[in-house]
Amino acid sequence: MSHDPSRPGHSRTYPWQPPPRPPEPPRRRPADHVPPGRHSDLRILRGAYRRQRRVATLTALGYFVVFLVLSAFAPSLMTGTVATGLPAGLLLALIQLPVTLLAIAVYERTARRHVDPLADRIRKLSEIDAKRDARGNRPKEAGR
Repeated sequence: MSHDPSRPGHSRTYPWQPPPRPPEPPRRRPADHVPPGRHSDLRILRGAYRRQRRVATLTALGYFVVFLVLSAFAPSLMTGTVATGLPAGLLLALIQLPVTLLAIAVYERTARRHVDPLADRIRKLSEIDAKRDARGNRPKEAGR
């Protein structure tokens, strides 16, 4: 093994010694307050919005897809008469509007009961943070 002075960190007399350890990065003090962007409530809120959209979308589109599949693959069922002069296909098409309205009602109800309280709580925390920052009571980061 030969000594190569062109390699940085290997210019010592004893090249078989391990190179010195790099200095450890300065440790940051944990903040007294977690910023809202990293708050667990935001993850919960995003999950609630996601579930809400999925339920409403699958309700409305799911019924419509069932209607289309029955129209394409079960024409005899769709042309069958439910009542005098009322074919089943027309009845199922007319039911599409109440199903869509039901999906909207479920969306509104879940928003009021689950999503809006979470959003209000996050909004209040953000307002408190903004007031704290305006007064200059924000915890200082190490090294600044």
